[in-house]
Amino acid sequence: MSAAVSPEVLTPLVLTLKVAGCATLIALLAGILAGFGVARSRSWLRELADAAFTLPMVLPPTVLGYYLLVVFGRRGWIGAWLEDHLGLRLVFTWQGAALAASIVAFPLVFKGARTAFESIDPHLEKAARSLGFSEWKVFMRVTLPLAWRGVLGGTMLAFARATGEFGATLMIAGNIPGKTQTLSIAIYDAVAGGRDEQAQFLVIIISLLCVLVLLGAGMTLRGGYLRIRQH
Repeated sequence: MSAAVSPEVLTPLVLTLKVAGCATLIALLAGILAGFGVARSRSWLRELADAAFTLPMVLPPTVLGYYLLVVFGRRGWIGAWLEDHLGLRLVFTWQGAALAASIVAFPLVFKGARTAFESIDPHLEKAARSLGFSEWKVFMRVTLPLAWRGVLGGTMLAFARATGEFGATLMIAGNIPGKTQTLSIAIYDAVAGGRDEQAQFLVIIISLLCVLVLLGAGMTLRGGYLRIRQH
């Protein structure tokens, strides 16, 4: 039990929660904007945009990690500019891990948000506009409150996905104990190092955490589905 509560276990847990929390927040904001934009679009590019936003869900993590290095690495398109002008470096930092996890988790929020926005009766939004509401007020007071179950369900799934992210995170953030070593990477490191007790404890923690999040997401989405059927 002493090994289970050691810094080698607690530090990756705290770091994972921090990385997953930041990644989920980024994915939430971007997913709402992208989901609403695609749901309301009537352009022929709509499905192309949907495919592009969903791509991180199906790409191999190593491929996604490579793209992140190309874009955000020290010599990358954006990474070089960030380091030269703002002094920011994402490679081998927990912020880089959060960026990788947010991109991997983003499609889950996007899909949930798009479906939720498309299920809203457009007459409700038209009624709000007829009362003098601006587009921003229509979105904040009508559209988003009606879509909150789908958005929340997608967000909870995104948090679970960010918690377990491994491949892309490892490529851009590395495996630095106490700095970038998240739970999933710590499990791999413990197994490779023969620390079975530590690996088993970490596996139990991340499994229970993901199960709880999935149960919550399922109940949220099921409640929204039952509500739609009742109406």
